[in-house]
Amino acid sequence: MKTRKPPCGFRETGKGEPVHDAGTPRQLGETPVTKLFEAPLYPYKRSQDQDAATPVRHPVVIIGAGPVGLATAIDLAQADVPVVVLDDNDKVSVGSRAICFSKRSLEIFDRLGCGDEMVDKGVVWNVGKVFFGDRQVYDFNLLPEQGHKRPAFINLQQYYCELHLVERIRALQVEGKPVEIRGGSRVANLNQRDDHTLVTVETVDGAYNLEAEWLIACDGAGSPSRRMLDLDFVGRVFEDNFLIADVIMKADFPTERWFWFDPPFNKDQSALLHKQPDGVWRIDLQLGWDIDKEEEKKPENVIPRLKQMLGADVEFDLEWVSIYTFQCRRMEKFRHGRVIFAGDSAHQVSPFGARGANSGFQDADNLGWKLKLVIDGKAPESLLDSYAFEREMAADENILQSSRSTDFITPKSEISRIFRDAVLDLSEHHAFARPLVNSGRLSVPCVYDGSKLNGPDVEGLPARTRPGSPAVDAPLADGWLLDWLGSGFHLLGIGAEVPEKLLIDGIEITGVSIATSAAGQELKDRYLGDEASAVYLIRPDQHVASRWTDYGRTAVENAFAIALGKGGEA
Repeated sequence: MKTRKPPCGFRETGKGEPVHDAGTPRQLGETPVTKLFEAPLYPYKRSQDQDAATPVRHPVVIIGAGPVGLATAIDLAQADVPVVVLDDNDKVSVGSRAICFSKRSLEIFDRLGCGDEMVDKGVVWNVGKVFFGDRQVYDFNLLPEQGHKRPAFINLQQYYCELHLVERIRALQVEGKPVEIRGGSRVANLNQRDDHTLVTVETVDGAYNLEAEWLIACDGAGSPSRRMLDLDFVGRVFEDNFLIADVIMKADFPTERWFWFDPPFNKDQSALLHKQPDGVWRIDLQLGWDIDKEEEKKPENVIPRLKQMLGADVEFDLEWVSIYTFQCRRMEKFRHGRVIFAGDSAHQVSPFGARGANSGFQDADNLGWKLKLVIDGKAPESLLDSYAFEREMAADENILQSSRSTDFITPKSEISRIFRDAVLDLSEHHAFARPLVNSGRLSVPCVYDGSKLNGPDVEGLPARTRPGSPAVDAPLADGWLLDWLGSGFHLLGIGAEVPEKLLIDGIEITGVSIATSAAGQELKDRYLGDEASAVYLIRPDQHVASRWTDYGRTAVENAFAIALGKGGEA
């Protein structure tokens, strides 16, 4: 065991000096090839479609078996919508990639049936610390209030996230749910028709065609699907580069998000440190714009940078190295007829704020129930336009916040840098300055204000649970509110009686009535405010559709029509 002087700012934790024990390290800079990366999760297997005389038609085809594609497939399969996922790979992604999964993503994972697996493996955190130079200027808690099942964030390598999602799909297949993943299947061409898309798939056995009534493109930032349809992004590319290094080492650092402005070990730049499972630490180092990316990724150049930060005597292994450039861009439209884009194929943001993968999961959450109702003929096809409206709004919000973070982290002029540094200095002793510090506004779900799916509202009820907002979790007598909501439409009555079941236009709404005397303080604060009673209509993605202070069948029916995209009066 070796003790050492920690990098600047580490002494501010009150934890004492970190201790590292590298054990028996591999050759420094050698990238470990683990069994997880090597094992095919969904190996190529010839399908019956390849031997069909004419292209087989499928209700839904998803391109991309990354986290967003897999989550969308699970959501649809749980609702008994047949879905085929195509991917040219057959394994988890190499490298940790996305690691910060927000509270809302964890709640979505719960609804998809794999939340516990994610949280049990992940590193839970709520606290972040900000350093300027060699001193800590302040810290913050992202979830200071009690009464939530899930934490503000977990850190979990993307490959574990993908693994748990694939395991969930395997469990659904055992249950007989209609979901299939086809590895080694590269989509080579898309040809849009009025009522389907013709998809050309290339495999080791040759190419074949299939038809998708609905096609969901989740094939990442470089999206071949987007290029095949001659579509593009609009937005900004920032003139800066960041080095990502995943380092394996034993360290006694706390499970917090640490961000440095202008640290001595990366002068005039920034740095970020996160803890991941398995003794892996994520380090981000700002490099500047005019660099040779291939040179900077070489171990002989990465290792000296890391030793400057961690200490020259610290032994570590590099698991993964990458360089990224900030981009804040999106497609102008997420829906193009029967082709719908989700995740990075639809929008990109800079990674500070963890808004990339988390917003992708919210895309999946928003899309699944709407597509199910359209396919079943219980909602008009125009309901899918609300997916585009709501998630384009969310993308704009994420891009705005991400762009502001990037401008603060990487000032583009001397006056901007002077302003930033003054804010950082003031934040150490003055609370008013801390909201101005922007080391990445961390991901929160979008409130769909202005959505055509929003129905009636009551002014006296809490603003945080207004129509368009995600339902806020709260403890119940026998569990958690969001667990009770699950999927499907729900009617929540607090201090008001609502029917246990309602059937409107062939769609079931599940109701629960909670007496005011039985409601905990968290539930009252979050859903009643100053009112004595309230009734909430909640969508299958757990966003509030409408709310009242008492129950009325006609009012609910009208609001339900609005939530299905059928119009009506709010």
